[in-house]
Amino acid sequence: MTPELVTLHVWRIPRTAVPRALARMATHPARLRRMPGVRFAKLLGTGTGTGFGPGDTDLTRWAALVVWDSPAAAAGFDASPVGRSWARLARAAVRVELRPLTSRGEWSGRRPFGEPSGGRVTGPVLALTRARLRARRAVTFWRAIPPVAAALHAAPGLLARFGVGEAPLGWQGTVSVWRDAADLVAFAYRHPEHRAAITRTPTEGWYAEELFARFAVGDVVGDRTVLGWAAPAGDPETARGNA
Repeated sequence: MTPELVTLHVWRIPRTAVPRALARMATHPARLRRMPGVRFAKLLGTGTGTGFGPGDTDLTRWAALVVWDSPAAAAGFDASPVGRSWARLARAAVRVELRPLTSRGEWSGRRPFGEPSGGRVTGPVLALTRARLRARRAVTFWRAIPPVAAALHAAPGLLARFGVGEAPLGWQGTVSVWRDAADLVAFAYRHPEHRAAITRTPTEGWYAEELFARFAVGDVVGDRTVLGWAAPAGDPETARGNA
């Protein structure tokens, strides 16, 4: 069953609060999963998005990805103990509301976004990749990443990008926000560096588990710069998705 709503919460914290954030990462995942209306949830560390490698970690930005039974359930996040705890820690925060368009693969043995049927989208889209690397193939993977990361940085239509992960090594992923679906498709399937990485994936056997999903971006509530996304002034369509 495809969820009605997925939310991405991202917090920017002061460097002095990093030890408290690490403590929350140890205790909050189970509390988040037990919240009413939560189907699937992950607390995530992030990277700067410049390299998507082990040295890319950004300890001042943390995230939660939550799959909800309903918008009404999602509305309770900010008032929940987990939501309030991160809000007290953060100096800036943003919530991105997402509607699943496509999803392929698994995360922790589950298909968290169901089997979306796509649909027409006229505004920004978000792409999420997530993988668990095979230990014996990790070095080869990290060597293949720099050309792709450099190409992504300059890709037309890219609004924001950063790395995400459940652990510093072995569990890696990316979040990228695009002006529209056409820009995402152009990079994913037509850019030579990214195409080369896609072609190598089945032969190299990099991943023990992988997932790729796309979402229509709905409301973006809070400070978009936490995502690295600064929409042009006076451009409402990039400030709020039209899903």
